[in-house]
Amino acid sequence: MFLYEKKLQYPVRVSKCDPRMAKYLMEQYGGADGELAAALRYMNQRYSLPDKVVGLLTDVTMEEFSHLEMIAAMILKLTKDATPQQMREAGLGDHYANHGSALFYQNAAGVPWQASYIQAKCDPIADLYEDIAAEEKARATYQWLIDMTDDVDLQDSLKFLREREIVHSMRFREAVEMLKEDQAAQKFF
Repeated sequence: MFLYEKKLQYPVRVSKCDPRMAKYLMEQYGGADGELAAALRYMNQRYSLPDKVVGLLTDVTMEEFSHLEMIAAMILKLTKDATPQQMREAGLGDHYANHGSALFYQNAAGVPWQASYIQAKCDPIADLYEDIAAEEKARATYQWLIDMTDDVDLQDSLKFLREREIVHSMRFREAVEMLKEDQAAQKFF
């Protein structure tokens, strides 16, 4: 059971209509290293990993869904007042023709999200290293997105998301070390 508050994890503000930036943000909405892929990866992995890390994966899964919600809010705010001409000029003509201003799980190049973006090996160490890599790729993408906009309000929200990716990476690294210590202790006895 979940308790849902009708507010974002962190405020999302944009200072101007910018469909070009909305297009770039779609990478974090429906891209291989985006928030949907991360949330589904961790949710899927939690069913086959040791109890010691299930809580961590569950917590990070829920946070990734909240990040997905933030990205959706950013995209919608950036395109709210865009004209069809502005959407075309931003490279979103195909998206607009297919979906109007509705969100669709696709990356910045317009490629729809696909299940092959997520991995699970039923090996705790391999899966957690996959998760660390996913968080580091998301962190890098957020930095590039920050660099691509001059909207300080948008940068603020993107910086929050970038920092959360760093925290997730650190938690997964700690989990790897804990599991390695457990493995070493079992071999000792």
